Amino acid sequence: MDAPSHDLAALDTDAWLARVAEAGPVVERLAPEADRARRLSAEAMAALHGQGLFRLLLPAAYGGAEMKLPVFLAVVEAVARHDGSAAWCVAQGNGCASLAGFLEPALAQEIWGRDPSGVLAWGPGKAAARATDGGYAVTARTGFASGSHHATWLAAHCTALENDGTPRLDARGEPEIRTALIPAGAVALSDGWDAVGLRGTGSDGFACDDLFVPEERTVVRATMIDDRPAISSLHGMPLMSVYAIGFAAVALGIARGLFDAFVALAQDKRPRGARFTLQENPAVHEEVARADARIRGARAFLVEAAEAGAADLAAAGRMSVDTLMTIRLAGTHAIGEAKAAVDPLYDTAGTSAVMASSPFERRFRDIHAVGLQMQARKTHLQTWGSWALGGAVTSDGVNVG
Repeated sequence: MDAPSHDLAALDTDAWLARVAEAGPVVERLAPEADRARRLSAEAMAALHGQGLFRLLLPAAYGGAEMKLPVFLAVVEAVARHDGSAAWCVAQGNGCASLAGFLEPALAQEIWGRDPSGVLAWGPGKAAARATDGGYAVTARTGFASGSHHATWLAAHCTALENDGTPRLDARGEPEIRTALIPAGAVALSDGWDAVGLRGTGSDGFACDDLFVPEERTVVRATMIDDRPAISSLHGMPLMSVYAIGFAAVALGIARGLFDAFVALAQDKRPRGARFTLQENPAVHEEVARADARIRGARAFLVEAAEAGAADLAAAGRMSVDTLMTIRLAGTHAIGEAKAAVDPLYDTAGTSAVMASSPFERRFRDIHAVGLQMQARKTHLQTWGSWALGGAVTSDGVNVG
């Protein structure tokens, strides 16, 4: 397919939302198919790629939008109003695309610059990279790599080993974690993503044994901000903060989509034996008001956190600990509030929400799947509370960054 026809970095928020308005109805129409197939269809991916939606956090040097975090939030949320799985893949794919600023330029050009459909995917698992002549022999068993079936490249986060198999230690005396980038066709994907929600994400994994990966196709994530010159305004942006904002935006978008579906249903639905439609029921009025307030309130806090992150990057090239902690809290809070906001509406929709063909059933499953992801862990609230009361906090990629 051809590359997007405009300079993506020059587009404003309204222009991006207009692009979502073009692609969104396509992915929503195809969402049931993605649910059955457990991956996004080629047609859905073409719609997303055609609007540049996998290039939001890609550096402008490689044809990306190099987008500020508040705009990223708004775009992912808008996609999620149509389909949570598509939005999840967009959020994940863009988090991975932000890695381009730390790769050798020739490799970043190969993955994204010369391929308008370039997508990098990765997930957790067990992986080791043993040093060998010119690179590493990678053995990996990974999973939960959202978008793996439409990815053009895959990555494994490996424990680095010396040639004799002993662990390689970094400057702090800790095991080095090295990310190896692999063309998608070089490994075999698993087929185990049979989940309750977010089924269309295709969050499978891959396996390989002693696969040679050249040195220039690897990067040490723990030191990359310090080791590489900045070629992007997003250089100091921690990936876990991207995921906190992006996946919380998915939850908010799903919640708003379900809310809108309920408002439409309430106009005419009269529950069996009831005198009034839902639209005429004062108890439903209160439910709707509370749901809207929860979604709006959580969104406002998340936007505030994203704006703080963008301001820090613009001013200092890094996010302060205060900002990192605010993003952590806002993301976790938004996911919880989004889920809590729509549960009563799903219940009140009654049997109208049960049918797989309804606009409720898939969204209900999807938002509860988001609520089980790492970014939603309630222990993050404990981390923030401890820090707010003077406790120590670590930048380990989970609690803060």
